[in-house]
Amino acid sequence: MKINKGYIAVGLIIAFALFFELGAHADESDEATTMSFSQPIQIPGKVLPAGTYLFELANHGDEPNIVQVFSSDRTVLYGTFLTNSTQRQEPAGDTTVTLAEPESEATPVLVKWFYPGREIGNEFVYSKKTEMELARDRQKTIVVSQEPTSNSDITRAGN
Repeated sequence: MKINKGYIAVGLIIAFALFFELGAHADESDEATTMSFSQPIQIPGKVLPAGTYLFELANHGDEPNIVQVFSSDRTVLYGTFLTNSTQRQEPAGDTTVTLAEPESEATPVLVKWFYPGREIGNEFVYSKKTEMELARDRQKTIVVSQEPTSNSDITRAGN
């Protein structure tokens, strides 16, 4: 039985296409999102200076309520944070964050982060005292203008 070399070539092209299609969606499992803030932003136990940061789920989706925050080049881990699942009525096509703006002109607090296209997001866990203060503060939801597709994309959030 003689196998045509053209069929082998077509088979290899299909196999490579399937392989690269799977690789193109690999970042979705960890929901890696790069965001830049134009002012300092508070996360549980820390204040991040204005700059660019990488937010992602720890363990690539195995622990959906654990978020890690890195420097944009992933050389510094700023923290691993417990979050609660939070839901919104409709998914946005872009990254969405909710910030609490304290009345005292203090640093805005990052409350929620939603990955593009997801109805379920991550609400950061703060102390009971801080949560009570956040409930009184004005909260602002920011839809980031770009959808992250890889760790090198930069999306913008902040004032």
